Amino acid sequence: MSIATPPRGAPARIRTTPTDSTRAASCPDVPARHRRGVDWRIRFAVLSLVWGFSFLLIKVGTGAFAPFQVTLGRLFFGTAVLAVAIAVRRDRLPRGLRTWAHLAVAAFLLNALPFSLFAYAELTIPSTLAGICNATSPLWGMALSLVALSEDRPTRRRVAGLGIGFLGVLTVLGAWQGFSGLDGRGTSMALLASLSYPVGWIYVRRTLAGTGYSNLSLTGTQLGLAMVQLAIVTPLFTSFPGSFPVVPLLAVVALGALGTGLALLMQYGLVVEVGPTTAQMVTYFIPVIATAAGVALLDEPLSWNTPVGALIVLAGAALTQSRARAARPVRTAPAGGGEGSGSGQP
Repeated sequence: MSIATPPRGAPARIRTTPTDSTRAASCPDVPARHRRGVDWRIRFAVLSLVWGFSFLLIKVGTGAFAPFQVTLGRLFFGTAVLAVAIAVRRDRLPRGLRTWAHLAVAAFLLNALPFSLFAYAELTIPSTLAGICNATSPLWGMALSLVALSEDRPTRRRVAGLGIGFLGVLTVLGAWQGFSGLDGRGTSMALLASLSYPVGWIYVRRTLAGTGYSNLSLTGTQLGLAMVQLAIVTPLFTSFPGSFPVVPLLAVVALGALGTGLALLMQYGLVVEVGPTTAQMVTYFIPVIATAAGVALLDEPLSWNTPVGALIVLAGAALTQSRARAARPVRTAPAGGGEGSGSGQP
């Protein structure tokens, strides 16, 4: 639902910067005639809700199925949605062993790994905390881009945003009280998942930019490869479920079909229609919705430092995404992930 985030795979000619490193991935090209039916504000709100509720769906799914099984189901249904879109548009799949090898690495970093880590993390931490950890993806992305992307230059505002953001993380975790009552392993997994998104995004920028294939084709192939990876790993660490409770099963189906497949299609439509700057604002609604959903529907506890820290994290993330006025167009490739995204997707 990795969530997680500004679009990582804007098509050529869309103005974007190397710091667009959130939980959501790019989605397929959407003709203008397909984007005029529903007002973009409504679609923006729906996308925020879908990605915000993804953490609740993960929590419900892991209540009956193993984390790897939840992730495999998510990837299966998400791939199915994009496969239908590819068939409808009669798009061609990528060719070449090298391209598929790069997509396989991207699938691991942007889908298989973060999706699995979030699922395992929510075995021991609330979905509210997982959603807030997902919001740190832009902070990790900004820090990594300063090292890995030579064209990315730091500014005082962005560096300040990085410091403020991680101060917010410490607030969420309750650092002044020694992180008491906090499951360190689960929290570390959630933070590692949010770190995986910008790592994968940087890899994609270096290896898959300018391939000539559509974002739909690349993203669909990437999700499919992530599904294959989980299909190989899951039987090695889990046994076949003895039962399929309706509510957890529906949660997994919704997580994949809506929170992964359909959300990617919606996100790219927003990028094309209103631009990446506006579309990436969905990132800042995800932890708010995730927190509200976890508290209201799952009765998860909420102390004062969680929402306060989340607001500080979001303020820092917003500062790290500050752009230079004369940003030049950069051609990028899809980075189908996270929850939000650039995500991330969650």
